[in-house]
Amino acid sequence: MALITVENITKDYPLGKTTIHALRGVSLTIDPGELVAIAGPSGCGKTTLLNIIGCIDRPTAGRVTMNGGDVSELNDVEESRLRLEHIGFVFQSFNLIPVLTVQENIEFPTILAKTPKGERRDYIAYLLDAVGIAEYAAHRPDELSGGQRQRVAVARALVNRPSLVIADEPTANLDSETGDRILALMRELNERDNVTFLFSTHNPEILNYANRTIRLRDGLVNGHRAAATAPGPGGEPSS
Repeated sequence: MALITVENITKDYPLGKTTIHALRGVSLTIDPGELVAIAGPSGCGKTTLLNIIGCIDRPTAGRVTMNGGDVSELNDVEESRLRLEHIGFVFQSFNLIPVLTVQENIEFPTILAKTPKGERRDYIAYLLDAVGIAEYAAHRPDELSGGQRQRVAVARALVNRPSLVIADEPTANLDSETGDRILALMRELNERDNVTFLFSTHNPEILNYANRTIRLRDGLVNGHRAAATAPGPGGEPSS
């Protein structure tokens, strides 16, 4: 069974006397354990599609199912619980809580999920080290660079061990070395823990990390590409 099924999704936004057709009938499936890239130029509908799949927004028409269940049938409480327990998010704007430290920002979703304190602290320590920000655990977001904030956002997305992680341009604010480190961590968790990753990008180099690429253009799927080989260090295909 597919983890995510998107069926003929459209999304329209009114803008004055006109209507913006952000998505024009998108259909796709994401299987458990995939690492899928949504690629395309700015304005093609990538972020809109991710928000709908992640239950942050709702389509104008069409439907999304997760593990066979129609998410449009969920009430607000059920939708919130689905996001908390099964979906991790990495937003372009980070969405960190400014009054909390790095560690507290990462820990916050685990408190909402009522994860035992000892269990959550051990995993947070692992994530802090994995994304390279352990030394900044006591810092607040306004004391960090954009790249450091992005790493906090990645760790927070992973902390509840979700079955699906949605990342909107996860390396947009990172230097190439840090970006490679984040993408390598995503692949490690994908391969080791079978976490499904769905991320958007307009950077063709990042596509080497994905098992499959879905291309969008003008709100429509414009093609699919499966990876021929797994990427090696630096995102280059291994031989």
